[in-house]
Amino acid sequence: MRRLSAVPVAVLAALSLLAAGAFADDKKKDPEAIGDRDVGKGVNFYSLEKEIALGKQLAQEVERQAKIIDDPIIAEYVNRVGQNLIRNSDAKVPFTIKVLDTEEVNAFALPGGFFFVNSGLILKADTEAELAGVMAHEIAHVAARHGTRQATRGELINIGTIPLIFMGGWTGYIIRQGAGLAIPMGFLQFTKAFEREADYLGLQYLYKSGYDPTAFVDFFEKIQTLEKKKPGTMAKVFSTHPMTDDRIKTAQTEIDKILVAKPEYVVNTSEFNDVKGRLNMLHNHRKVDTNKDDGRPRLRRAPGSGNGPVDQNDDGTTPKTDQDERPTLKRRDG
Repeated sequence: MRRLSAVPVAVLAALSLLAAGAFADDKKKDPEAIGDRDVGKGVNFYSLEKEIALGKQLAQEVERQAKIIDDPIIAEYVNRVGQNLIRNSDAKVPFTIKVLDTEEVNAFALPGGFFFVNSGLILKADTEAELAGVMAHEIAHVAARHGTRQATRGELINIGTIPLIFMGGWTGYIIRQGAGLAIPMGFLQFTKAFEREADYLGLQYLYKSGYDPTAFVDFFEKIQTLEKKKPGTMAKVFSTHPMTDDRIKTAQTEIDKILVAKPEYVVNTSEFNDVKGRLNMLHNHRKVDTNKDDGRPRLRRAPGSGNGPVDQNDDGTTPKTDQDERPTLKRRDG
């Protein structure tokens, strides 16, 4: 019997690996294969168990430094939107989602599925689909295990700084400010490749969950426009997470290329509007409470009310109409 030489065997093994990689890449392009593909592959020194433990430790640090909104309606709504996206993602860990009481436009997901959404992000978004777009991007970072994969690349750094490397993207800014730590910005950013992958996967998760994927692009174009009109408005939050022209164009191309157009998408819901109303009420009450009472009568007009009166429920939300009860659907032409 003739034996195969070592070289042909190695070549066959390499071809097998290449074929497997090509198959994995093909599945990655197919939203219908979500949940049955390994998007978190790559060199990683951390098991999922260790990743969850480290994420929990970092989440506890966030909660020590920030205020969590405990309003049950707001918390339940944001959690429900997030869990729907997670069910339609490649994530392999359970998520804990909480809302931070801060007006900064921000959201971040720590390794292991510990997810924080700033109230400022909800207030800045015009629709539920825009909010879901940002959340889907952050969920993609967790699904692809970007935090621990990036930490693995930084193993030569002093062991005492290792947990801080996990705070890629927007997370790094919050912990850095709260703890007063001088962390090199290079360790607070995901690589461009990781950001592109999170965009790519996040768009698929948004689409699979029934939302209009263009809402993802719309929101970041709006943020970019605000920054151009008034430099510095959003720079603090997005300096480690820039939505560049190139990323916007790439996202638009991917929507056209890999996402088959649906007859209709969910754009907005009355629940989203109600939650925004509750958050506006909370923020406005806080501002009013901090003013010194000088004995003079004060009038406070509801945001966006113009000069006319606004009817409101007892909890500060806008009364629903028959149209409000239904989700807003966007129909595609053709």
